[in-house]
Amino acid sequence: MTTSPPTASTTEQNSRRVAFATVIGTTIEWYDFFIYGTAAGLVFSQLFFAPAGSEIGLLLSFATVGISFVFRPLGAFLAGHFGDRIGRRAMLVITLVMMGGATALIGLLPTYENAGVLAPVMLLLLRILQGISAGGEWGGAVLMAVEHAPPHRRGRAGAFPQIGVPLGMLLASGVTALMTGVIAPGQAFLDWGWRIPFLLSTVLIGVGYVVRRAVDESPVFAEMAAKKQRTKAPIVELFRRHWLLIVLAAFVFAGNNAAGYMTTGGFITNYATDPEGEVALERTPVLLAITGAAALWTLTTFLSGIMADRFGRKRTYLIGYASLILTVVPMFALVNTGHIWPLFLGLALFTIGLGLAYGPQSAWYAEIFPASVRFSGVAISYALGAILGGAFAPMIATTLVQATGSIYTVAGYLLAMFALAVLACALLRDRTGIDLGVDNQAEQERGATVFSAARSSADEPAHVR
Repeated sequence: MTTSPPTASTTEQNSRRVAFATVIGTTIEWYDFFIYGTAAGLVFSQLFFAPAGSEIGLLLSFATVGISFVFRPLGAFLAGHFGDRIGRRAMLVITLVMMGGATALIGLLPTYENAGVLAPVMLLLLRILQGISAGGEWGGAVLMAVEHAPPHRRGRAGAFPQIGVPLGMLLASGVTALMTGVIAPGQAFLDWGWRIPFLLSTVLIGVGYVVRRAVDESPVFAEMAAKKQRTKAPIVELFRRHWLLIVLAAFVFAGNNAAGYMTTGGFITNYATDPEGEVALERTPVLLAITGAAALWTLTTFLSGIMADRFGRKRTYLIGYASLILTVVPMFALVNTGHIWPLFLGLALFTIGLGLAYGPQSAWYAEIFPASVRFSGVAISYALGAILGGAFAPMIATTLVQATGSIYTVAGYLLAMFALAVLACALLRDRTGIDLGVDNQAEQERGATVFSAARSSADEPAHVR
């Protein structure tokens, strides 16, 4: 009895199911990751680093945010190796459980007052575990979405795991706002309320586990396994033949990541709510403003996936970075007014570019790396981009403001990161619609950067030149 090939409607239905599973999973993963950044700006300096003083304690608190990024490449190396060897789906489930477990344990930690120096040490170790998990999660999620999708809808399919990031931010800031404004306002939040968002991860992780276990393995990996074309040492092969792609892809993401962690993460929360600072707003309204901006970030991220299918990955990315460059100074000026509605407007304007320069990333990354090392390539590029852009961005921003007294030095730092990202975009080719299957490995190896002479611009589809 022969098995009929899947119909177009079956393929489309399966693609939608995978997209749903990836967005649910990445939302939960990034809720866990962002809830830490929010708490780092609001409470950790007081509960875990109080003996260092307020200013140094805050820097140490933000440093723990950055330390986790240093360990993302380790997660990317491990997940990339095993993702190219044993499959995308297995790594998605493992990283989800690892992230959720670390997050829940943070909610149970004793503070410095109860455990002394052991408290910040345990906090740091759990944050490192979060970093390892985050480094491995993204690559698997985007490849599951993109490799299941038809070529003309890869941008949109790849935007689903991308919107999990702003959705995770929206959920994290929304839950924190609920705690600070309704359930545990004032001192109660510092005493016990901050723990609830971390412990909530135990519920979310169960939902994500069930959803991710229900999806099929990536068809590209299934084909690789069937044809026994899996690379024995994908990491070695990746760096030997594609090191330049890794560097350029990392810088493409670095500018966006710096902007995301600086403005919708812990730095703005702390800067805008510091009672001794220039803005001095209440916590809950600021968290609600960030939640609203994250909602807009979600919409523009999804829109940019659709745009990437219509206009190409590179062109959409460059539009996004142009928007970020034009809005970064006005955004900080609106934050500095000391009023909540201008602050929200500034963040909202900025997140338009943030989404446009993020949605196409999944499809673009997947299309520039060959099938045999694709998981390793996208995971490691993403992890390195996160280090270059977001690892210590909140700490750098806090240091700049403390040293100069002006938030506009932070705008200058972001503009420099955007310039590097635009240059990297310019040096990568747009390969929209390229066949991702293992039988097209030779074509996938050729012409991914402008330095590649093997493929002329005449070979490119007209809409991506």
